[in-house]
Amino acid sequence: MTVAVTYRHVDEMRPWSDREHRLECVAVTPEAPDVMTFTFRPDRSGHWFRYLPGQFVTLEIPVGPEPVMRTYTLSSSPSRPYTVAVTVKAQKDSIGTRWMFDNLKPGMKLKAIGPLGDFSYAKHPGRKYLFVSAGSGITPMMSMTRDMGDRAPDSDIVFLNCARSPDDIIFRWELEAKAREMPHLTLGFIVEQITRGQLWSGLKGRIDKAKIALLAPDFLERTVFCCGPEPFMATVREALSGAGFDMKNYYEEAFQPVAPEPPVVVADHSDGAAPTKVSFAMSGKEGLCEPGHTVLQAARAAGVRIGAACESGLCGTCKVMKLAGEVEMNHNGGILDDEIEEGYILACCSRPKGDIEIEA
Repeated sequence: MTVAVTYRHVDEMRPWSDREHRLECVAVTPEAPDVMTFTFRPDRSGHWFRYLPGQFVTLEIPVGPEPVMRTYTLSSSPSRPYTVAVTVKAQKDSIGTRWMFDNLKPGMKLKAIGPLGDFSYAKHPGRKYLFVSAGSGITPMMSMTRDMGDRAPDSDIVFLNCARSPDDIIFRWELEAKAREMPHLTLGFIVEQITRGQLWSGLKGRIDKAKIALLAPDFLERTVFCCGPEPFMATVREALSGAGFDMKNYYEEAFQPVAPEPPVVVADHSDGAAPTKVSFAMSGKEGLCEPGHTVLQAARAAGVRIGAACESGLCGTCKVMKLAGEVEMNHNGGILDDEIEEGYILACCSRPKGDIEIEA
């Protein structure tokens, strides 16, 4: 069946904002062992995606009676605004990501929150760049490289990626093609192991100061973006700082695991501190928030569901409107200044300073 397409210029369409949306899956692409790219479009026509290269979204994944929230970096480029994509690796104990691998097909829709995040060359511009990543930490680097390839193909980038084996290098063939198109894009791949029959002429082992200096001799002059597992990023930080790198030009991205629930204790309030009342307008419930606890903890104790992914004030998933009262909020970039002015808070990192009411 042939479908007629109505052509519209971008300025005739509405941009995707940083609120809650529904996305329709349009493609599922294998990238490497246990790695897939899921491409989405808005579930309604007449919209385009506005975001910064390197930002992330949070997807609500219907794994069971209660959905889970998972945060993924966009691997796509905002220079191509009609679709967005996330490239994800399913670990052995994955829940949400494994559900996507097994169930998400073109035509299906997911709820999304975002985009958010400051991990972008648009936020931290430099004269030349060093991108250092491991495993699926390559995704924000790919978004930025794709964007620069479209907007500024003369950009000076050294792109270092570490993987378990040559077959595990995500986007390898596209990056090698881009290196032929972008005259100042230099690639450096480091693998931990080579299996029988694999051809490999690159570096082998783990990243260290010597390998960084070999692949990027002028790394001291570059703006560095790093993403990967925390031990990997710690190694890179130590290598750079030990070499005299100005760490003001170093940026990293990492999502923390969901924080464990605090132990349930019976408070005696002998120190004079008393719990505060939290009213939940939409659910019509009330609860108490013990001193030092967050609005999210109070909501869970009262049986009110507020979606949360990182629980560290980063992903923005637990954003709710505060209708009355005051809170102390210590976030990590998961909420915008204009949203705070409107009255929004992040439930995971907001502690009541008295009785409050929220829209939940």
